Amino acid sequence: MRHKKRYVPLLLMMAPGLLYLLINNYLPMFGLVIAFKKINYSEGILAGIWKGPWVGFDNFRYLFRTKDALLITRNTICYNLVFIAVNTVCAIGLAVLLKDVKNRFISRFCQSAVLFPNFISMVIVSYLVLAFLNTESGFLNKTILPLLGKPGVQWYSTPGYWPFILVLVNLWKNAGMQCMIYLAAVLGIDPQFYEAASLDGAGRFKQLCHITLPAIKPVIVMMLVLSVGKIFYSDFGLFYQVPLDSGILYDVTGTIDTYVFRSLIRLNDVGMSAAAGFYQSFAGLVLVLGSNLLIRRLDKESALF
Repeated sequence: MRHKKRYVPLLLMMAPGLLYLLINNYLPMFGLVIAFKKINYSEGILAGIWKGPWVGFDNFRYLFRTKDALLITRNTICYNLVFIAVNTVCAIGLAVLLKDVKNRFISRFCQSAVLFPNFISMVIVSYLVLAFLNTESGFLNKTILPLLGKPGVQWYSTPGYWPFILVLVNLWKNAGMQCMIYLAAVLGIDPQFYEAASLDGAGRFKQLCHITLPAIKPVIVMMLVLSVGKIFYSDFGLFYQVPLDSGILYDVTGTIDTYVFRSLIRLNDVGMSAAAGFYQSFAGLVLVLGSNLLIRRLDKESALF
């Protein structure tokens, strides 16, 4: 007991965080039962959930039997793969560039500038994109394209441009946070490695390939594994609010999350939306475990667990 008393202050410090995790992450898991039931709202919310009849996998069948199931799954996975690749490369590149900024004021300003978009609401981002792409008064149609001698483009009714627009918007908004993580890892590298490499005649590119990337490899692997776990999820605001829910763009902006939301609005079927969330979570768990197992076989020291 005398030894355990030493940990009482630490346990008290942990209590708020543990309480948050319990309320926000673990208690909602009891709601997974909704995915296997048909809710009867006439008896109230809680009573409707517990007294509702079991329907087995009927809610899952509805999600996978729809004609858009392949389309929304393809979009969700392909977009996330592109996001992971582009954001990782750009974030590492930004981190390497920021490392070489010696002026403290400029360094802090640049770090704040690349991190700031991460804190902007996606609703505001959608209006910023609209300011650029508005057909009549947008910056591109009003200023840039006329200077280039090009006619205006109906951006919100032309699906071909949106895969590139969504990738750029996601990069601008999310790369900054990843950059800060990689920057912390890069700054932890002993400068003597770079000095020795420079004396041996190694240029910036060789230093990047033989010192920086190997040193931050565990961080890169960790970030990639965590990203793979969310590959069946999509940023709802990015795919719903930025394209302004334009119906003509559904083929290139429709994902599992936006499809479930639209179905929930039209059909009011909470069971189907719960089934979609359960499917995404289970697929993410399998991908994290599988990718970590693969990494353990290739390089045991780089695995998360």
